Amino acid sequence: MRGTQGWFSRLLDIGLWLMVCVPPVSGVFGLDGRDAVVAAAGVPLLGGAVACGRRRPLAALAVPVALSLLSDPEMLTPAYWTALAVFGYLAGSRTVAVRPALWFFGAVAVAGLVLCAAVASDLWAWPTMLLTLLTAVVLPWLLGRFRRQYADLTATGWRLAERMEHEQRAVADRTRIRERARIANDMHDSLGHDLTLIAVRAGVLEVDPTLDARQQAAVGELREAAGAATERLREIIGVLRADDEVPPRAPSDESADTVVERARASGVDVSLERSGPTEHLPEMVALAVHRVLQESLTNAAKHAAGAKVRARITREGDMLRLTVTNDPAPSAGRLPGVASSGSGLVGLDERVRLAGGTLRAAPTDEGGFEVIAELPATGAAPRSVEPPRPTASAREQEQARRQIRRRLAQAALAPLAVLAGILLLMIPLSLISSVFSVLDREVYEGLTAGQPRDEVESQLPDFTRDGPPDGAPATPRGQDCTYYSTRFMSSDGYRLCFADGRLVSKSVVGDGG
Repeated sequence: MRGTQGWFSRLLDIGLWLMVCVPPVSGVFGLDGRDAVVAAAGVPLLGGAVACGRRRPLAALAVPVALSLLSDPEMLTPAYWTALAVFGYLAGSRTVAVRPALWFFGAVAVAGLVLCAAVASDLWAWPTMLLTLLTAVVLPWLLGRFRRQYADLTATGWRLAERMEHEQRAVADRTRIRERARIANDMHDSLGHDLTLIAVRAGVLEVDPTLDARQQAAVGELREAAGAATERLREIIGVLRADDEVPPRAPSDESADTVVERARASGVDVSLERSGPTEHLPEMVALAVHRVLQESLTNAAKHAAGAKVRARITREGDMLRLTVTNDPAPSAGRLPGVASSGSGLVGLDERVRLAGGTLRAAPTDEGGFEVIAELPATGAAPRSVEPPRPTASAREQEQARRQIRRRLAQAALAPLAVLAGILLLMIPLSLISSVFSVLDREVYEGLTAGQPRDEVESQLPDFTRDGPPDGAPATPRGQDCTYYSTRFMSSDGYRLCFADGRLVSKSVVGDGG
């Protein structure tokens, strides 16, 4: 496949070389002298430009530009217009950076100024050269750049579409995984609570003196099995927990009274007090109250078995407070065989925070433990949410849009800026031309018809006027006329007409001539 593409590229390069060589080859037979040599040398040089055009497009463009400047400082050589347009287009479509091309065009403009001043001795040829450069090279270069930008934008669009597909699949996978993690968390919160209460009840029965040794041993095995099951559940669910998981839905419609009654039936000495309207709470707040109460009772059963627990729910205005306090444990240490996850309070703090409240947990002065949750009773308080960061796809798309807008502005303004620059250049050129095109009157008076042109031109200024003065008669057929200023910024001028290498007439022309 790669070999086929290589041969196809070579065939395209050969066709391109033949196309750009047709105009100079067809015109070489009507040329002579230096122009014929330049046209003949242009054929192999254009072949070299085609050969290096893929790797160095600006170097390839420099070949027809140099040939055109050597043929005519004004670049008004139709034989190279095709090559200028083609290589200008290819340079625009094959280059990424703009700055090298701008430096190249600036260097060509400076070289054209030098050639117009030193070779053609006509500063007014330079604006013509700039216009030719703009139309024959810069505009095709802009067109090639547009083509490359369109291809880049299309490729970016396909990449974004493919990335969006991957992201959609990843979002779907994350949603499924998160939902499974929610289910696992529900299992841990509810089933772990139940297993802890079973272990607590089994621990109470294990020391019941009314049971014989065989029954106490069986109850001990039950307590150890419940504790081991709680530990395994903690390990399994701990793996499934996600750092950014959303809190699960309420596992049931249990009220605070139901949670307390279940704990009391399992042997926990717990009491519940209410103060104020604590019913019909918002869903997130009710879930947080349920989880804080459940987890606090579970921790009290684990770490202070046999201690008295007091739960109190109070509402003052728009603030709801849940306080769960347990007395010191009758015997030191936690209940044997009952595992602790070590992350219950961290989970409770996150749950309360998501509901818009705060959680405090600390030992009491009496040696017990107290958990205090303060929640908004009318709904979750607004939290400062960090604005979402733009995705890589969004950043790339916005960057592509900015580039397109900037390049469109450049494409629209570049020709206008060049034309404005040319018009501005005509002001100092007009002043320079007025200064250096003044023909001394004594020299003009000393010229006579029939003098050889070389002898006449040796006495003339280096530069001519920027065209004939207003009111000058038409140039006679078969003659070549040049115009010089009579004085600085004068509307009149001297006209010298040549034919067959000799001066045939001289006159003062213009409105006052």
